[in-house]
Amino acid sequence: MSESKGVLQGFKEFLMRGNVIELAVAVVVGAAFTNIVNAVVKGVINPIIGALGSQNLDNYKACLTECHVDKKTGQFTDGIYILWGSVLSAALTFLITAAVVYFLMILPMNKWKERQAAKQPVDNSPADPTEVELLIEIRDALIAQRTAAPFVPTSTSGTIGAQKTQE
Repeated sequence: MSESKGVLQGFKEFLMRGNVIELAVAVVVGAAFTNIVNAVVKGVINPIIGALGSQNLDNYKACLTECHVDKKTGQFTDGIYILWGSVLSAALTFLITAAVVYFLMILPMNKWKERQAAKQPVDNSPADPTEVELLIEIRDALIAQRTAAPFVPTSTSGTIGAQKTQE
């Protein structure tokens, strides 16, 4: 009984994490957004391309071998053909989706984050010493111990030098 309680508790914690909920919202919004993008492609992009030929991009095909077309349906009955119009339609759908997501969601969010970051007060505290500076301090302290000379902190020795002189 306690093992199932632990599993259910773990599952509840998993579901309550922020990123899982955000991901679920993104999937739902993405699914709804797909309908909008498909409508734009069928209602706007396909007619523009249709001015050059067929409105349905699926009609754009290329035959690699000798292909025979059924006169009644207009479909290929045999041979090898490539549906490059379908690929073009999918690529256009992807580009439109990416453009809308970037210009309507990502770009405004980045600008908002920049404004929020500009409102934050600037931290004027001194920067932490780098690894090289700390290693120089350690080296100087070890040399001072070996020679039994009193350790005189240099301009780079801050933390360790202050600790050594206090001892």
